[in-house]
Amino acid sequence: MNTKLYTQVHSLAKGLLNAAENENDAVFYRQYDELKLICELNETSNKNHPVQWETLADFTEDIDDALAYYQKALGLADAINAHDYIASIHFSMAKFLVEQGKIERALDAAELAELHASKNEDEALKQEIAELISTLI
Repeated sequence: MNTKLYTQVHSLAKGLLNAAENENDAVFYRQYDELKLICELNETSNKNHPVQWETLADFTEDIDDALAYYQKALGLADAINAHDYIASIHFSMAKFLVEQGKIERALDAAELAELHASKNEDEALKQEIAELISTLI
């Protein structure tokens, strides 16, 4: 992944979290729009990466838009056979679906996250996924 892109996305994610915690809608939406623009500009370039779309989805309130962004992230992660990203995206999607009250769909996403997490070494992610699944069954 391009280091500059990662730094931009990470910085915006921190800013979005901070703005949300402080209930600063103006800053939140300005940074959200900046992240969305980065995603759109990179979509047709070699900088297009699943992490930017997953991050955008994580901060998107509209369920249909968020799920579309997660799907873009999954397509990119699948294209590079990145099981760590695929697991993370499915896990994020599962948590989002829980928040939306879509428990059956959340369980499906969590189980896909578990499947892909088993193909990498991230023990913390595996544990978080297992904990989520245990609350959903």
